[in-house]
This record gives sequence, C-alpha cells and structure tokens, in this order.
Amino acid sequence: MLTPGASRYRWVVLGIAIFTQATSAFFVQGIGAMGVHLQNDLNLSTAQLGLLLSAAQLLPLVGLLVAGELLDHFSERWVVGAGACVVAVGLFMGSAAPGYTALLLALLVVGAGYSTVQPGGSKSVASWFNANQRGFAMGIRQAGLPLGAAIASAVLPLIAVAYGWRATLVAGGLVALLGAGVFMGFYRRPPARAASQDGAAPASLKAQLGARLQMLREPSMAKIMLSGTALVSVQCGVGILTVLYLHETASVAAGTAALVLVMSQGAGVVGRICLAAYSDRGGSGRYVTVVTCMIAVVGGMAVLMTPAGRSPVVAGFVFVWLGFFGLGWYGPWVAYVTESAPPGRTGFALGLAMSVNQIAIVLMPPLLGLLKDVTGSFTPPWVLLCALTIVALTVTARGELRAPARSAATSDERDTVRPHGSRKETSA
Repeated sequence: MLTPGASRYRWVVLGIAIFTQATSAFFVQGIGAMGVHLQNDLNLSTAQLGLLLSAAQLLPLVGLLVAGELLDHFSERWVVGAGACVVAVGLFMGSAAPGYTALLLALLVVGAGYSTVQPGGSKSVASWFNANQRGFAMGIRQAGLPLGAAIASAVLPLIAVAYGWRATLVAGGLVALLGAGVFMGFYRRPPARAASQDGAAPASLKAQLGARLQMLREPSMAKIMLSGTALVSVQCGVGILTVLYLHETASVAAGTAALVLVMSQGAGVVGRICLAAYSDRGGSGRYVTVVTCMIAVVGGMAVLMTPAGRSPVVAGFVFVWLGFFGLGWYGPWVAYVTESAPPGRTGFALGLAMSVNQIAIVLMPPLLGLLKDVTGSFTPPWVLLCALTIVALTVTARGELRAPARSAATSDERDTVRPHGSRKETSA
C-alpha cells in the first residue's frame, strides 16, 4: 500500500511516462504523414519509404531483450532516460545525412535508443498501479504513442514544406531530448518496490535461464505473441499506407489525407484508454478485449477491399475505425503481458513480447510497400493483413472461448454436488 503522498505521485509517473513515450516516438511515427514529401524530395518508392520505418525498428529486435534485462536490474529512471537521449542523438545525425543510405543508418541508432522507452515506461506504470487500475493506467500510458504520432502527423508535414525534410529530424531530436530530461528529472521508484529490491538476493545464472525458458512454454505467451504480431502488423499498415491510399485511391489531397491520419491516430489514443479501462472491469478478462480488436480490424480492412472503400467519406471513417481498434489494442495487451509475467521478470516478459512484435514492425512496412509497388494496388496489402489477423484470431480465440465454458461447467458441478457425493436439495 502506498502512502497518500506516494499514491498521488503515481499520476505524475503516469504523466511523464506518456510524455516520454510521445516524444521518443515523435519523428518515427510521423514518417507516414510525410510519405508524399519524402517520396518527392528523395525520389523514393513505397518500399523504400517503408524501409525508413523498418530501419528505426530493426535494432529493437535484440535491444528490447537487453532493455528488459537492464530494467530488471536497474532503475527505469536511467535506463529510459539514456535511451531517449540516444534517440535524440540519432535524429541529429540523420539531419546531417547526405542521402537516403546515411539516413537509414541514423535511424538504426534511433531504434537502439527507443528499445528502452517502450518496456521501461510500461514497467514504471505497472509498478505504481494496482491490478484494479493497471489496465486503465496502462491504456493511458500506451496512448502516448498514437498521441505523439497524431501531433507529428499534423506538425512534421508543415515543417517539411517550410524548411525541408532535414528540419523535421532536428525537431524530432529536440522533442526526444526534452522527453529524456523530464523522465530523468521526475521519475522515482515506488517506495515499497525500492525497499524490496534492495534486500533481494541475486539468482544464479542457471536459475535465471531456466525461468526464461519456462516463460516461453507458458500458454499465455503463445497468445501474446500471435495476437501482438498480427495487430502490430495492422498498426504498421495504418501508419504507412493511410495517406498514400487516400491520395491515390480515394483522390484525396495530400494535406487532407494527412489530416485523416491525424484523426486515426487520435482515435487510437481514445481506443487505448477506453479499451484498457474496459478490460479492468469486464468480467471476460483482458484477452477477450484483444480478440474483439482483431475482429474489428478484419471487418474494417474488408471494407477497404470493396468499391465502397474508394469513397473518401467511407475510407476516412474506416481509417478512424482502424485507428480505434488497430492502435487501441495495445493498452489491454500490455496489461495482459505484465500480469502474465512471473514475479521479478516483468521487464524480461515485456522485452520478449515486444521483441517478437518487432519482427513484424521491421518486416511489414517494406513488405506492404513492395506488394503495392509490384501489383499497383492496395488490395494485396489489406489481404495480407486480414489473413494474419484471422490466423491469430482462430488459434488464440478458440482456447479463450473454451475457458468460460469450462469455468461455467465447474461452477455448475460445485452447485449440484455436495460433500460425500450428496446432491443439493431444494425446498418446495
């Protein structure tokens, strides 16, 4: 239990976690909104544009696991703060890049720094909030990414038009540096956790490796990995293809298309908070909320593959829908990860789950762009995303739907069978 002062301070922790998440993701999440400008200025294909986003997500494949280990041994204050500083340095390097290849290398550095921000911010919030509020708090914290993306989608194209694409990286670096300073200046561990960790004895290397292998065999990890991979692929598709789809298929001006992306990202902010809050109070559990998101995104992308999807109004509505569910899933999903982790292994569990997601984050943007370039149509990318989501939904939802049935059957059996084999008697 926290003291009244510490209980109030947890909201400060939540605020700085949101701020650091938004500032660290600011530039990378705004690449999609600058798609038309970057293609014109650097003469890029859609696949090359997607590769820019992938470059920033490549090193976190390993970096998230390293960050998870660091977070289990050191304070989030320094791990997250140092990572955000590396993000800023990478963006400053990118602003001086002489061309496309050098820009890719600079974004690799950005990804290395960002590896600490996502699991570190999630762990900092999870450690300050109890289970009955953790989903809500985690949803608000995870809203930092679409919030940063929405602001970036509105601001970065304007900076690119006025000052050129290099100025957008300088702006992103300054914003990331501000986030690093705020987190290191204000974050503190909760008192109870700090005291318990100070007296904890370190486990042997063999015991630590055994605990990690055991975690991989847990049924919950299969659900985490499958659903996370599918939904983060949808998230990548929305981020990289929304503006291009609206501009080329629905004949929407580039500025208006970027505004729709801002609205979609804003819907993602609302979705992460609302869906996570619902998972705190819903009797079906957090993962059922994730299943609902998978069903919703399949329906939304199916509309984009019909003639109705070429209508600017319909397409705009669908992308807002995909923003709410295709970005909103992350709040309840992360809460599910933290609650499925063994004691003392929250950092590693978050790093493991997020590193699996990184595989999709790295592969999907260039793959979706390549599909569009080769076929000349957006339908193949939507088909691929639908297929991945349906597979994850089929495999993971089956066990989730059986669980309530087993629970109900067990409950009925307890109600009808009494000790010594006698059945419950009813009075007239």
